Amino acid sequence: MAPNLFAEYLVARRAQLRPSDVGLPEGRRRRTPGLRREEVAVRAGVSADYLARLEQGRDTNPSGAVIDALAQALLIEGKDRHHFGWLALTSSNESRCPTTESVAEQPTPAMETILRALQPTPAFVLGRRLNVLGWNPAWEDIAKPLGLLDDPEASNLAWFTFTDPRAARVLRNWDEVADSFSAALRRATVRWPGEDRLLALIAALREYPEFERRWQPQYVDDLISGTLRFDHPEHGHIDIPFETLNGDRDQSIVVCLTDQMQAQSPGLRLVRAVND
Repeated sequence: MAPNLFAEYLVARRAQLRPSDVGLPEGRRRRTPGLRREEVAVRAGVSADYLARLEQGRDTNPSGAVIDALAQALLIEGKDRHHFGWLALTSSNESRCPTTESVAEQPTPAMETILRALQPTPAFVLGRRLNVLGWNPAWEDIAKPLGLLDDPEASNLAWFTFTDPRAARVLRNWDEVADSFSAALRRATVRWPGEDRLLALIAALREYPEFERRWQPQYVDDLISGTLRFDHPEHGHIDIPFETLNGDRDQSIVVCLTDQMQAQSPGLRLVRAVND
């Protein structure tokens, strides 16, 4: 059975807030961090018993008004508010979703055509579990010396980042990348709850303290853009901004914006991708 991520989010967000964040006095030392359940219930205009049922996953069908009230009570805004609402709306199915068999991940013919067309701009296809499913020669030139293409496990970006000692040596912004990948996997569990390989990957990663520390239900990331800062064994210090182009439902294309790399690594004969 998949976990109720909406319930997890409620508990984690309540623990994250301090009384002063919502205009309450700190008072005496609290036995547990964060706001008391009763304090959140009063702010949201619901009973403490109902909030307890939501936090324990025993009620999985909150109304839109309750979702809005809880978001305001817990100071959830922006993209986090969208994620919070999505978790609430899917919790009734998610909490009783059986484990389902994963689909075989292969780049679609359309994705392979795009990869060829983007050459010599580095690009790769990313699957739902952060597996690198395909790439062009320009990305191979960057990734292979790093060990990213050594074997199927290494080609999973999260697995490489958290389990391979080389990752911390070659990624100068390892902490930032680790945060982003763990949040992306959290988002994947919302989109594909119950998928066996996704759940198995996460369970294996949670054996590693750095991943477990980051496995917070309120953190999500869709990996739209960012920068990979490499201490590259062949190209030296290179900062590679990237953009993610949405493909079909399960796959996306990650494209390196290589004109921004050349100032730091003129030896890389690359051109910028056209992102339209």
